[in-house]
Formats: sequence, C-alpha cells, structure tokens
Amino acid sequence: MLLLALLVTLLLHTTNAVDQTKFRTCTQTGFCRRHRNKVPSNTYTAALTSSSPDAPYKFLLHPSKGYTSTHPNLSLTVDPLSNGAVRVRVQENNPETSRWESSDILLPAGLSRCASTTHTSDSSSVTISSTCSSSDPPTNTVISLSPFKITVKQGDETLMSINESQLFHFEHKRDKGGVQAATAEPSDTKADHHNGKKIVGYWEDGLARYEDGTTEVKPVEDASSIPKEDEDGFWEEKFQSHHDTKPNGPMSFGVDITFPQKSTRLYGIPEHASSLALHATRPPPSGSASSQAPKYKDPYRLYNLDVFEYDLDVPMSLYGSIPLLISHSVDTGRVSGAFFNNPSEMFIDIWSGEGMGSHWMVETGVMEIFLLVGGSEVSEVYKQYSSLTGTQALPPMFSLGYHQCRWNYKDEKDVYAVHKKFEEHDYPYDVLWLDIEHTDGKRYFTWDKRFFPNPVKMQQTLWEQGRRMVTIVDPHIKRDNNYYVHKEATAKSLYIKNADGKSDFNGWCWPGDSSYLDFTEEKVRKWWAEQFKLDKYVGSTPHLHIWNDMNEMSVFNGPEVTMQKTTTNLQGVEHREWHNIYGMLFQRATSEGLVLRSGGKERPFVLSRSFYAGSQRWGAIWTGDNAARWDHLAVAGPMLLTINTAGLSFIGADVGGFFGNADSQLMVRWMQSGAYQPFFRGHAHHDSARREPWLFGDEALQMLRQSSMERYALLPFWYTIFHTSSITGMPVMRPLWMEYPTDPNCPALDHQWLIGSDLLVCPVVQENAVKVNCYFPGTNQNWYNVRTMQVQPVPASKWVNLDAPLDTIPVFQRSGSIVPKKLRLRRSTEMMRNDPYTLVVAGESATGELYIDDGHSYDFENGEYAKRRFDYVGGKLTNTKLSGNWGANGTCKDWIERIIFMGVSSKPSSVVTSAGQSLEFTYDKNTLVVRKPELGVVDEWTLEIL
Repeated sequence: MLLLALLVTLLLHTTNAVDQTKFRTCTQTGFCRRHRNKVPSNTYTAALTSSSPDAPYKFLLHPSKGYTSTHPNLSLTVDPLSNGAVRVRVQENNPETSRWESSDILLPAGLSRCASTTHTSDSSSVTISSTCSSSDPPTNTVISLSPFKITVKQGDETLMSINESQLFHFEHKRDKGGVQAATAEPSDTKADHHNGKKIVGYWEDGLARYEDGTTEVKPVEDASSIPKEDEDGFWEEKFQSHHDTKPNGPMSFGVDITFPQKSTRLYGIPEHASSLALHATRPPPSGSASSQAPKYKDPYRLYNLDVFEYDLDVPMSLYGSIPLLISHSVDTGRVSGAFFNNPSEMFIDIWSGEGMGSHWMVETGVMEIFLLVGGSEVSEVYKQYSSLTGTQALPPMFSLGYHQCRWNYKDEKDVYAVHKKFEEHDYPYDVLWLDIEHTDGKRYFTWDKRFFPNPVKMQQTLWEQGRRMVTIVDPHIKRDNNYYVHKEATAKSLYIKNADGKSDFNGWCWPGDSSYLDFTEEKVRKWWAEQFKLDKYVGSTPHLHIWNDMNEMSVFNGPEVTMQKTTTNLQGVEHREWHNIYGMLFQRATSEGLVLRSGGKERPFVLSRSFYAGSQRWGAIWTGDNAARWDHLAVAGPMLLTINTAGLSFIGADVGGFFGNADSQLMVRWMQSGAYQPFFRGHAHHDSARREPWLFGDEALQMLRQSSMERYALLPFWYTIFHTSSITGMPVMRPLWMEYPTDPNCPALDHQWLIGSDLLVCPVVQENAVKVNCYFPGTNQNWYNVRTMQVQPVPASKWVNLDAPLDTIPVFQRSGSIVPKKLRLRRSTEMMRNDPYTLVVAGESATGELYIDDGHSYDFENGEYAKRRFDYVGGKLTNTKLSGNWGANGTCKDWIERIIFMGVSSKPSSVVTSAGQSLEFTYDKNTLVVRKPELGVVDEWTLEIL
C-alpha cells in the first residue's frame, strides 16, 4: 500500500500543471491571518535605556495601552554600521529561552559599527546621527518614542520608516493557557457585540476584532473577558491531512516598512513567477488613496517549496527566497532597501499610496532588519547589502559556457553520441549533465554499472576536448542499510530528527524512503564535503562538478511537498526556524566539498535550485521546473532580473523549458535569450522529446549554433562583469533603471535588460513575432547594433519597433564603452584559453575594462590576475594597468589581434602605435577595423588614429 501511495505521489509530481491547493495561502496560515487582520490601533512606546558609544543604542519597547499583564517588554536595539546601513533588532527583553538565529548568513565584517556616531534626545524622540555612508550627508535615524516609529533620513530627505503605519505586532513565547489573542467568541454573550457588530476575537493587547474586518475597535476593560484558549493557529493548525503542533505557541512578528512619497517602485523579495516591479496586494493601511489597485489578493510569500511547472503572475512561493526589498525613486534617482535577516516563513504585503509600503509578517525568530540607506549611486545599496551577505563568487570560466542537460542521458553510449554530434557540427559547449538515472537506484555518489560501467573513461573522453561533466546529488538519502552513505550517516547521527528529537525523519522522495542530512550543523557539512573526495566518490574525476536539486527540501508526502515544521535539527531547533536556509547550506557544503577535493586549488561549480540570501557565495541557481511555453520564456527575463536585483547574479532558466516539447521557433528564440543571461543551460524532462540542437533541422541548427557562438565570443566580457560583481556586489544582469535611475520609462521595463552597463538586450518572446519594441535609455546616448556595427537611429520617444527575424536577437552596445571579445570559434572555453582578444570600441570617446586570470584556480586571490583599463579619447586608445600581477614575470602571452572602432566619421590616413609602428586597417560604413596590432594585453601602450 505504501508503494502504491508513493507511485501515485510520483505520478502527481510529474503532471503538467501545479496544483495550487497543495500550497497554503495567507488565509490558511494562522500567523499571516492574525497579522494581516491587525488594525493600526494599538501602539507601542519606546524608552531609551542605553546610549553607550561603544554598543548599539538600546530601548525598552512595550504596548501603549490594552491588557498587557502577561506581555513581556521587548528589547529594541538600533545600530548604525560602518557600511552605512542601520541595523534594527527586536526580541523579548531577557527571554527565558532565546529566539533562534542562524550564524551562517551574515558576514562578521559587515556588522562592524560606525565609529562616527552621536545622538540627541528629547521627550518625544532620539536622533542617532552617523557619518559612515561614503561622502553623503550624515544618516539620521530618528526613533519616535510614543508611538514607536523609526525614520531614516539623509539631510532633509526621508528614505524609509519602520512602523509608520503602526502595524508592528510581536507575539511572544508563553505557556499554553496564558492570556493571548483568540478568534473564539467571548463566553459572556452580553459582550460579544459592540455597536451592532459581532466580535470574533481579541488581540493580545486587549482590543476586539470584528467579523466584518472593519478598523473600529473596542478596548476590553476586564481581562476575564479575554479567552484563555485559542482557535486561530496559536498552538496547532491543520492543512489538508497534515497537523502542525506548536509547543512554543505564537512567536510571530509583523511590522510595516514604508518608503517616502518619491518612491516609484519596489523590487526584490524573490522568488516569484511575476514581474520585476512588485504589484500591490492591499490598499494603504492609512486609508489614503491607492495609486495602484491591488492586483493579488494574497501577499507575496517566501517559503522555499518544490513547485513544478509553476503558475505565472501569482505571488505564491517558489524554490528560493531572499527577503530583500529595494525601493527606487525616479525623481531623485535614489535607491534604498531593507533586508530581513530571518530564514523562517514570511508573507509580505505591498501597497502604493503616498509612496510605497510593505507589511512583513514572519512566523518566528528574531526581528532583525538592515535598513540599506544607499547613497548617491545605485551601487551604494549593493555595496551595503553584499558586505552583509557576500558578493557573487567569481565562477570558473567553463561554467559561463553552454551546458547541455536532460533527464536523463541514459547510458555512456548516449553520452558519447551526443558529444560526437556537438563535435560534428562545430557547436561550442562546455558541460554535459547527468540526472538521477545515472545512479545505482537513486543512491547518490554511485553509478548504475549496467549503463555507466566506465565513468572515469567517459569523463576523460569529454575532457580531451575541454568538456566537463556534471552529475546530480540531492539531499535525500535512500534508507538502505547496505548503502554506505546512509549507513555512515545513521551511525554518526547526522540526520534531521522527528519531533521527538531522537528518531531520524523518514520522508518520501525519488529513492522512496529517505532521510535528510542536517546541513545547519557544521560537522554534518564537513562530513558531506568529504564525500566528494575522489577515493570516496568512486568514478568521479577532477573534471566532474555537481548539481543540487530538490533542496527546498522536497518531501513528496509532506505538507506542501516539504518537511513538517516540527522536525528538528541536531540542536533540537524546529524546522520552522531554518527552513529557508536549508537549500543554501546544502549548496555550501557541496561547494566546500569540491574545494576540498582539489586541495583548495580549484574553484567549484555547483548548481542549486533552492537559494537564500548569501547563496551568491556558493554557486549558480536556476529558476526550476518551467515549461516549453512562450509565456514561460517571457517570464524568465523578469524572474532573472528580480533575483539579480536581490544580489544573486549567477542565475538562469532552463532553455527550451523543462516540461513539454519546444518546437524549432520556440527553441531558437529561447536559445537567443539564454545566450544573454548569466547561466546558460538547455534542459528537458524525460517525457519531453529529445531536443539536442541538430534535431530541429539544418536551418534551426545554424540559428542555435549562432546563439552559442555569440555567447562564447562575449566570454571575456561576461567574465569581466562577473569579476566586477565579485568586488562590488552589483548585479551582472541589470534592469535598465539601475543604470538610468532618473529615466521615468525604465522602472517598469522587464522585457529587456542590460549586461553590466554596456550591452542592451531586447529578446523576442512572442510566437511568430518578427519585430520587438525596444526602449533605448539615456540622454543623447547612442547605441550600436552588435551585428551591423551601425548606430541605431532613435526617435525622441526612445522607443523603436525593431526588425527581428527568426535568426536575429537585437543586441546593442552603448556608445562610450569598450567591450572585449574572443572571435575564434572553438569547441569549449578550455580550447579558447590562449586565443587572442578583440576590442570593440563604441563612439568618439569610450572606456572599458578587461579582467583575466587562469579561469579556474584561486591564484587570483594572491594577485595572479590582470585588470586592465582601455581609454579612447581624441583618437588615442590607451591601455593602462588597474591592478594585478598577471604576467609580471613576462610569462603572459595574451595579446590583441583586432580592434574595432564603431562610429568613426571618416577614413583615417593611418593608425600607429606608441612605438611608431604603422598598422593595417580597413574602413567601411563608419567602422574602422585595425587588424593584427599584436599588442600585449598586460603591456602599457597607446594606439593613435591619424
């Protein structure tokens, strides 16, 4: 019977549409219901208790009115940080049991306090002034005492406020039976109505709540009229057949964060299959007029879940979550934000009224908010955020190439055949992937010897042409006592436990009965990392990299296809506390395993489906189980832009769509778009028709191949932008508003994007379309078509309906930029290693950078890299050193074989180097091509056009 149930579950897991009834909404979730129904009536009062210059400012926080005899005072701390952000924390004051918080999210260096801090106070407020935010005016954090509110300003400009709408509500630990909120009717029938309205419950502060949801309130004078037991999810609640008990009772909190009237849009809080700009989910709580009617009836939800073939344009959860909200103002160009450091479940309401607002409703944990003040440049807010959670790790060069995957290449013969076809068609690719069927009965770190008898030889065959392999390793471990991984994990007690804290959790996933390792525990991560050593992962080689799937975590027979919240980690902490970081910690442990395997010498590549704030430090992400549909192609851009906006750049969507069958037109358009997105992988479900590029006919094959060639030509540029991201935290794939923050047309644009600041991509995402409407931002800004090398005429409206036949994706280079390329066709990045560079210069004056290192090791951390700057001014192109010691000993052979100048108004008489050498060139249609300058990349030189 259990086997039958499992088979049914697996069948349901592979159907062609998401069953939304499997996943909770706000109205089906106790803490969200309570907070969303909270009326802004009762207020909190703050009192300054400590203002030491060497510690955070401390306040006592408590309800201003209502029944409070069992409500503990709250501890509020406000701490300006040296990175310019402001840290705000709230928890019970001297709680008997501290609330749990993770030590694996924040970087200690990002938490250093601002040394230049002073404060002033009076009877109504405390103002903390700090001057650590670059060259901007001092940041003034004003704590209003009664009612409690926090407002952050720079100069006269208000940037954001906490509790502006008085939605702050904090539920505390207690013994069952104490005074608490309820939805049960009062036992005193004389008191169950007020002004003709039925009272359906009370807030714990003693204010009545009405059936019709109005904001009118009735203070409760007598504590005896407040019910002692709860029916609104305080101590237990059910969803479908699943029962969630809560021994600690209600521990949620909620608070509003608002941005001023000049705030134009809010972005972030991925992952959702929705637009880049967040939609309103409720009217403003203040009762002011809404400038944006609510589009969704439910708040945005952050709770990592396995949602296959997800619906579009809905706020429901997907595979990852980053609780980072970004505000942008067109009027001022200002960007600021708020980061909630909390990995438990949360819902976020958005509204638009006099400015933009948000209401955060969080199930448990400490209320810790980092207010990202930002600065005069957009990059300032990402500098602050990345100092807290880390920058994008610099990926190995091969991982930026094209990846070919499906579930599953069935055997070694299949692998060799696919590999051979790529060779025959001169189609560049870097990685061939194997899904779960390559294993022995879904036992990870093993091979099915019937189909993969010689995995080492297979990997070496690919490596001979510079190709690598990726295999899948998921977090669920098959409960088989003859399986060495399970046997050792059981013996060492490394698994997540049931609610009793003793027995190992058993859930269903691909192998059937499975247990799940506790990656919140450092010793478990270290043990897991050791499993990737070559003598343990038998059949692996240094050229094998890893794919982490199902790590939300996915449990087929669990509530919402995940694990019960009452399971515990090895420290006895409930799963509800750390759910959203599990996938990131799994990816981290795997990444550390590949580094350990190489003796700390090689950069790893690990792809993960689940993610959280900080995942950018551990590898790449993809958007999960999309479908071979045009609307899924269209939504990929906004989804990837949103995740980039939240600081995670190495991200892609399955090219062609995972579920279903892509025809040649959809495949061509998706390959074109994917080639200009950070992670570039084709992938398909095992029930989908085979879709290797040569299976769509010769004409489509040439178009698909062209897309891959364009990707490989731009790899020096991609690598340089990723390096910049690893230093600054700025996204790689950027919405237009990041580079043009005061352009009123940019905030809502998410069907086109920028790579760095220099390439504008306008993909075609509609069936049968041969034109695409593209917006060209910037004042007096020229853009050059990367294929024709001619300037694009742009009308005053800046909108152009571009020709885009099936073989064309419109891509433009910004005037004033210099883009490095490699134009020799090779089969892989490894084979391109020693190829020379081409520089493409756009406009009469331009600048650009090139970053190079060995592409695979950590030697760059010791200065073994070169970062060069190219400047073109007054007809002179100059190469200067920015940093790095690559080639200092004369061993660097990197050279430039071609320089292309776009926008040269007349044919020059000659082109000469600073050494007096006259160079060969051609000139046609305002494009000058200097051939074979043979200039060293790491040498200082000047080239002059006469």
